[in-house]
Amino acid sequence: MSTARETDAVFVMADLSGFTALTEAHGNLRAADVVARYQEIVRAVLEPGVRFLERIGDEVVLVAEEAAPAIRTAVRLRDAIEREPLFPMVRIGLNGGRVVERDGEYFGAALNIAARVTAHARPGQILATETVAARARALPDVTLCRLGDVKFKNVAGPVPVFELVCRPDEAPAVIDPVCRMRVDPETAPARLTYRDAAYHFCSLACAKAFLEAPDAYPL
Repeated sequence: MSTARETDAVFVMADLSGFTALTEAHGNLRAADVVARYQEIVRAVLEPGVRFLERIGDEVVLVAEEAAPAIRTAVRLRDAIEREPLFPMVRIGLNGGRVVERDGEYFGAALNIAARVTAHARPGQILATETVAARARALPDVTLCRLGDVKFKNVAGPVPVFELVCRPDEAPAVIDPVCRMRVDPETAPARLTYRDAAYHFCSLACAKAFLEAPDAYPL
C-alpha cells in the first residue's frame, strides 16, 4: 500500500479564459493545438523548484515547495501568454499550505482554495492568498494590491485575496468577443462597430458570427 505524507506546498493553477468559446468558434482541432502550445509555454517558464503536476482540460496545476519560485513562474507565464499572438488570456491563482501527498498526488484545502482563487481571477490577473502574498512582499518587481476578503463556496470564512504585479495604468486588453482570444487592434483582420463600441476579431469567421448575432457575444 502506498504511503501518504504531510508536507507544505505552494500551488499555481492557471486556466485559459474563454477556452470554451474558442472551442465553439474554431473547433476541436484548433482547441487541441492551443492546449498543446499552452503546455509548451508553461513548461518553458517553470522556475527551478516548480514542477508541472497535471493538466485538466485547459487548466494546469503546478507545485513548488517555496513561494518565491512559484510566484516568479506565475509572472513569467502570464507575460509569455500575453506575448503569444492570437491566444486566449490566462487566469492564475496561487495558494500554499499543508497538504497530503500520495504517489505524486496532493490532497487538501490548500489545493482546493487555489482552484477557487483562480476561478475568481479576471483574464490576465494573478491572484494569491495571504499565505503566498506574505512571501511576495520580499521579492523585487512584485507589487501587491489587496482586493479584500472573498467568501468562496464551501470554504469556511472569508479569504484575503491579493493581486500580484498590479498594473492599474495598463490599457485593457482587446478581446475578440466571439472566440475570446486576445487580438492586436492594429493587425486584427476585422473590425466592426456596434452600438457605438468598436470590436476587433481574430478572423473574418468570428466577425461574421458576430454580425449574425451581436447580442450573443457580450464582452
